[in-house]
Amino acid sequence: MPTTLFRHARVRTPEHPAATALVVGDDGRTAWVGDESGADRHAGVVDVVVDLDGAVVLPGFVDAHAHVSHTGLGMRGVDLSGTRTVTEALDLVAGAARETPGAPVFAHGWQEQDWTRERAMTAAELDRATADGIVYASRIDGHSAVVSSSLATACGAAALDGWSSSGFVVRDAKNAARAMFDASRSRDDRRADVETALRAAAARGIVAVHECGGPLLTSAEDFADVLDLGRRADLPTTVGYWAEPVTNAEQARALVALHGAVGLAGDLNIDGSIGSHTALLRDGYTDEPGCSGTAYRDSAGVRDHVAACALAGVQSGFHVIGDAGMDLVLEGYERAAALVGVDVLRASRPRLEHAEMADAAGIATMARLGIGASVQPAFDAYWGGREGMYATRLGASRGVATNPLADFVGSGVRLGLGSDSPVTPFAPWVAVRAAVEHRDEVSRIPTAVAFGAHTVGGWELSGVAGGELRVGAPATFAAWSVAEVDADGLPVLGGGAPLPECLLTVRDGMVLHSALA
Repeated sequence: MPTTLFRHARVRTPEHPAATALVVGDDGRTAWVGDESGADRHAGVVDVVVDLDGAVVLPGFVDAHAHVSHTGLGMRGVDLSGTRTVTEALDLVAGAARETPGAPVFAHGWQEQDWTRERAMTAAELDRATADGIVYASRIDGHSAVVSSSLATACGAAALDGWSSSGFVVRDAKNAARAMFDASRSRDDRRADVETALRAAAARGIVAVHECGGPLLTSAEDFADVLDLGRRADLPTTVGYWAEPVTNAEQARALVALHGAVGLAGDLNIDGSIGSHTALLRDGYTDEPGCSGTAYRDSAGVRDHVAACALAGVQSGFHVIGDAGMDLVLEGYERAAALVGVDVLRASRPRLEHAEMADAAGIATMARLGIGASVQPAFDAYWGGREGMYATRLGASRGVATNPLADFVGSGVRLGLGSDSPVTPFAPWVAVRAAVEHRDEVSRIPTAVAFGAHTVGGWELSGVAGGELRVGAPATFAAWSVAEVDADGLPVLGGGAPLPECLLTVRDGMVLHSALA
């Protein structure tokens, strides 16, 4: 690896607040940080000099929750986000079917609230649009979908929980249809999807991605491909979480070793999503009387899984969104702590994904038991507030109170930020801005805190030190075109300011992405 001097920048580092340059050594580590007078001395002895022309250099982002293979699949599939009618969505699906006759069609990103008649498409409509082709049309949250008749027949969805004769599927029917569709991809296509997604992440300043896989999410082969490609020096690294429950420590150790995972966590579902009416609620859905969501496991199952993982020294965790879901999962953690001891549980660094409706008591329990939170502030930007989709589902008061970021921070809960891509795109500055401009003012957090959660916080959630530019540390950073910085050296995000543009992404000294002239 050539030694490289990056100069004429604004480098945010705790060691040298006025730094404008850094040197990356041939070992991929930061060898020096300083000002332009020091850069002059290094210019003649390094292999390469890169002029960053005033760019802001910051630690690279960590996306703490993503589905990499499905992100890449979505990027070559049919994007239904932004469509305004069912007809418009069906026209896009039909166009894809005409372009590749006979090929399965993956469509993603629709939500009925965007459509004028606020209804999902149907299997019959997908059949007509594709001449009875295989179609999986995922709702934006990924917890429900509409499938074509041929796909439903192939996977036996009609005999499973969550099937509707309209072709709308949730729960077991959705999982079966998704698994059948995924099996139609070749290994080469799947690996190409993974690489496409990781390159897209790198182009947005992301240097590490937490992959959430599992038996109901992806295949073991898919998960292995994501981890394998994350070992390539020219792509972001991948950290794997496998969502499969266990009941004893031996099982936990064996599963982690089998899959190369860092934990048995991620999307090990307690419940579903608010948009699909499957998040587990105490008081039910405002727009669907009698519906309180879905519980995918009970507190005894949570207890057994958490205790087994803690005794094995393996990270445990779950997907949980609704307030009743939070009650359930935290009861399970309390019961596990009674079995193995709080110190043993804390040492295993448990984490919860989303935790959108955590209340003050639940957050206090998380802090006491050492449970971190992997959150997605963009969910609030997309669906929160008093008039968004969450307000439609939950009522205005509950809808605006989701994603209590300030309470997490104030209580000392470890926080990492992510996208849940493809639910929302890889867009870390969108996430930071959403945290800073939360629709509920009491839940807002400062830019520096949000940025720290999306860098250092992501590394900490996986038990790895990282996220700071320091001499001797891996040279892992991104350079940004920024109009204005604040007192902390971070981009000004409010007041309509444009989001930073990623010019360069570097991981362990290797350039992952460059838009430099």
